[in-house]
Amino acid sequence: MFSGLVESLGSVAACTPEGPGVRLRIQRPAAFTDVGMGDSIAINGCCLTVVALAPDWLEFQAGEETLSKTTLGRLQPGASVNLERALALGDRLGGHLVTGHIDGIGTLSERRDHDQWCDMYFAAPRTLLRQMAAKGSIAVDGVSLTLVEVTDTLFSVALIPHTLANTTLGELRPGAPVNLETDLLAKYVQRQLETRSWDA
Repeated sequence: MFSGLVESLGSVAACTPEGPGVRLRIQRPAAFTDVGMGDSIAINGCCLTVVALAPDWLEFQAGEETLSKTTLGRLQPGASVNLERALALGDRLGGHLVTGHIDGIGTLSERRDHDQWCDMYFAAPRTLLRQMAAKGSIAVDGVSLTLVEVTDTLFSVALIPHTLANTTLGELRPGAPVNLETDLLAKYVQRQLETRSWDA
């Protein structure tokens, strides 16, 4: 489980084909001294397991299913990624509950910059938009954000200077794909509504 508060920006050192998937090597952030084998790290919002490590890098395996449902298969050496270690019991939850299980891919449709601030509009599958509501939460590439507007084709978020400077979202340009994870509670509400007829 994660909070959607990015701890560090990382850099992709290598992306090597491996069977039906890939092996990702990420430069190890200086603050990640406590990371060990088998730990869970969210990379652009996608929960992956540490399978190898050294003082200056961490390696992860992403399978065929992960590559088909996320943007990780498009990463190239040198690309920046958002990193967050899994929460520990007792940690403060400053964002919202994020599982690291990506629901789908969205696309940045429009970016409106206002000095150091920015409004972004993302196109998303309607199945995901049904799970969004204004003032609710969304994780975009692993970043916990508050939804401003939601229609049947897109949603918008307002980004503060800190978020733009300390996550990959500041680099996004129209047409860029992003990983999306909707709010966990919205999924359960939708499921309850879908199965009401089962009791009939």
